[in-house]
Amino acid sequence: QGQEKLSCNPRKENGSHVVLCELGNPMKAGAQITVDMELSVSGLEDMGDAITFQLQLRSKNSPSPANASVTVPVEAQAEMELRGNSLPATTVLPTSWHSVEGSRRPEDHGIMVEHVYQLHNKGPSTVSGVTLRLAVPSHLGGQVLLYLLEVGTEGGMSCTNPPGLNAEQV
Repeated sequence: QGQEKLSCNPRKENGSHVVLCELGNPMKAGAQITVDMELSVSGLEDMGDAITFQLQLRSKNSPSPANASVTVPVEAQAEMELRGNSLPATTVLPTSWHSVEGSRRPEDHGIMVEHVYQLHNKGPSTVSGVTLRLAVPSHLGGQVLLYLLEVGTEGGMSCTNPPGLNAEQV
């Protein structure tokens, strides 16, 4: 009929974490009770894709307890944020500029621009196995737009070099 807040007490029994909730004493014969419980569990990164809760209903009037288990899927949530910057932010080539064929000096092939990307995990969970794919336009209208010299990472990440990276060995 009415809604009441349960008083629950956490404790440890035989190495397990137990939450004991008193539903009512005495309880009328034939009474039906619906209980909604919200549990907050931390440290589930290595638990796999589900966690199982063992439920047990004990009564002083019944010689054996009623057992049930509930399996709840575990799903990590993390919000990723990608930040990017180009240094210098703006580059203008003179209309009369031409690259020097056969030169191995980077300045003979254009103005050096460094693109820096930072991938941030805003949580709440930790992440692993993240794949970031960046598409960089290297040609425009049959002409070289960006000549990629190198790709580098920091912070325990690894990169796969794109095809054609520094093809002319500048």
